[in-house]
Amino acid sequence: MERIFEVDPWQIVTHQLDRKHKRLQESMTSIGNGYMGMRGVFEEDYSGDSLPGIYLGGVWYPDKTVVGWWKNGYPDYFGKVINAINFIKTNLKIDGQAVDLGKDEVTAFKLALDMHNGVLTRQFIVTKNNKQVQVTIERFVSIVQKELCALRYTVENLASEAVEIEISSMIDADVQNEDANYGEQFWQVIEQSDAADDTYLVGKTMPNDFGVPRFSVGVQIDHQTTMMADTGLQEAHQVGQRFKQQLAPKTQLNFEKRAVVVTSRDYSELDLVPNMQRIKQVVAQQSYQQLLAAQTNQWAKRWQMADVVIAGDDSAQQGIRFNLFQLFSTFYGEDERLNIGPKGFTGEKYGGATYWDTEGFAMPLYLSLADPKVSLNLLKYRHNQLSGAEHNARQQGLKGALYPMVTFDGIENHNEWEITFEEIHRNGTIAYAIYNYTRYTGDETYLLNEGIEVLTEIARFWADRVHFSQRAQRYMIHGVTGPNEYENNINNNWYTNLLAQWTLSYTIETLKKVSDNKKADLRLSDAELSQWQAIIEKMYLPQDEQLGIFLQQDGFLDKDIQPVSAIPADQRPINQHWSWDKILRSPYIKQADVLQGIWYFMDRFSAAEKKRNFDFYEPLTVHESSLSAAVHAILAADLHYEDKAVEMYARTARLDLDNYNNDTDDGLHITSMTGSWLAIVQGFAGMRISDEGQLSFKPFLPKKWTAYEFHINFRGRLLKISVTADRTDIKLLKGDRLAIQVNDASMMLE
Repeated sequence: MERIFEVDPWQIVTHQLDRKHKRLQESMTSIGNGYMGMRGVFEEDYSGDSLPGIYLGGVWYPDKTVVGWWKNGYPDYFGKVINAINFIKTNLKIDGQAVDLGKDEVTAFKLALDMHNGVLTRQFIVTKNNKQVQVTIERFVSIVQKELCALRYTVENLASEAVEIEISSMIDADVQNEDANYGEQFWQVIEQSDAADDTYLVGKTMPNDFGVPRFSVGVQIDHQTTMMADTGLQEAHQVGQRFKQQLAPKTQLNFEKRAVVVTSRDYSELDLVPNMQRIKQVVAQQSYQQLLAAQTNQWAKRWQMADVVIAGDDSAQQGIRFNLFQLFSTFYGEDERLNIGPKGFTGEKYGGATYWDTEGFAMPLYLSLADPKVSLNLLKYRHNQLSGAEHNARQQGLKGALYPMVTFDGIENHNEWEITFEEIHRNGTIAYAIYNYTRYTGDETYLLNEGIEVLTEIARFWADRVHFSQRAQRYMIHGVTGPNEYENNINNNWYTNLLAQWTLSYTIETLKKVSDNKKADLRLSDAELSQWQAIIEKMYLPQDEQLGIFLQQDGFLDKDIQPVSAIPADQRPINQHWSWDKILRSPYIKQADVLQGIWYFMDRFSAAEKKRNFDFYEPLTVHESSLSAAVHAILAADLHYEDKAVEMYARTARLDLDNYNNDTDDGLHITSMTGSWLAIVQGFAGMRISDEGQLSFKPFLPKKWTAYEFHINFRGRLLKISVTADRTDIKLLKGDRLAIQVNDASMMLE
């Protein structure tokens, strides 16, 4: 653990300029609006260690796949988010001396991300030429006008004599990705202007050899200030304006920079300039205070629905709000072409692409905290990429559809063999998301139309991927990697086999409701359905009768079974201290694997089965995946292991805030941030939905807390759930009456 920010219910705040942990500070103070976002880097040039990062939703580049030994079926390229044109670059000079917090001594430093309104503020006092100047910088990306990023500088002269203030406001296309496989630039400048009233730059991604469309991005900056424009600035890869002003003693100046960003995802390349000029004029009609007020009001509406209030534990309160803020800064469902990257707009790692995390972990939260169309858009995203999934299956020589582990366009973009070839359990989670959406909303429209097309092709993949063991007289799946990525190329992963069996069964059951015309479109034969049924009935699900557990995979018990407590503390996390060979031979589990399957189908397992499996696997789990703690928190709560549930909640809620796994400096774990909400709602409050749509709760209050409350949307209703030490209140705020169960007692909400 490493806590570098103060505990505050509504802010991520520090009063220390921590150069040692600068990247960690940048990750933690990231902001976004679903359309674009950025790390909390400083606007001015910084000579110390930093990871600059500005990212635009849906704008990416195909990086060359680099492997030592090419294997058939490898993707041709590794898709990755690219560092966008830098439109926040703003350099400050005082009496001709550049401000550089990488080496300048500063006092009264404060860095604060206000989560209530999505505004990042930095303040400091710097001394130049023996004169003290206080600088305050505010920045936000608008959730009202998605193309707008607004910056406001307040510079105050604390000295007894005048100082000269110089501000250079730039658009810079000379940017790179730190993790690129090669050192080329990503952007070509195709048009630019440094006119005082019309400063803009249009860039286009470099050509590629893979047929991936190139993206064009236009950025226009507008300035609101009393400072005098000194000159335009233009170089090969950047344009801007320079401003100067003599600042009298004990006075201040204000400087605003508004960047309007448009892309070829929304407009043709020829239309970028007129459209960003149009949006600039719209924004120019509003003052900074009006823009900020609109931002605050819109965030207030989101918080009114989504906020989880925790009394008695500010650390827990800060954790859940931070996670919700970052989730909604990354994705709020406005654009069905977009999905949720594991790092969102906070870093380069994982390529900024879509993983199975969305369907497994993000979907339940968005079902409860947003309009149903948001979750529907997530399902449509996968249906729109069905042809890409079919391509992926053919690359492996298989029928049906294999949804990618990593993607921007539906084609597999990941180049590690144990991921691309083996981690096929993601296919089951795509199917599970359709089931989860249908069960939660009660709406079968998607299921019986687009959904059954997806399910059928996934079922065809599973039916072709299994093989029949004559010796065991069972269907098996060999050569896979389960959710526990600390074991590769294993046979009969229980979770993978379970999802294959369940998907085939769910698809057959759904087909009974599908129209004859739709069935004809799917080209299903009786022989094919008979094969699916045979696989369902004879699927091998490994288990150990003596221990009464489901076996993670064949041979797991042949390992040297030692609990995590046997690992010396100075060797954790093991992925940063052990060789990969040692990890693979160990019994240690990266994240929920068997327990992931139990979580998906909680009500289908007995309390005894859940207890035996949890008691066996949790002590072996190092929780070095960001997705792990939430599942364990929910299962621990279900088993009345309250201390363990609270421990796992703290881990998932403050995974990044406390840098549990020493891996947050390169970006936040966005998709796993749903885990803190899941741990409270499905864990502490015990929310469940049966296959028949029955909503139920079994709440308890963690010992350190005095109360908690949250809202959920459910089938056209809005509910407020409040839990204290001596009672649970559930109120129906909107919608028709609803029958629910609380602690197994039936009641009617009016």
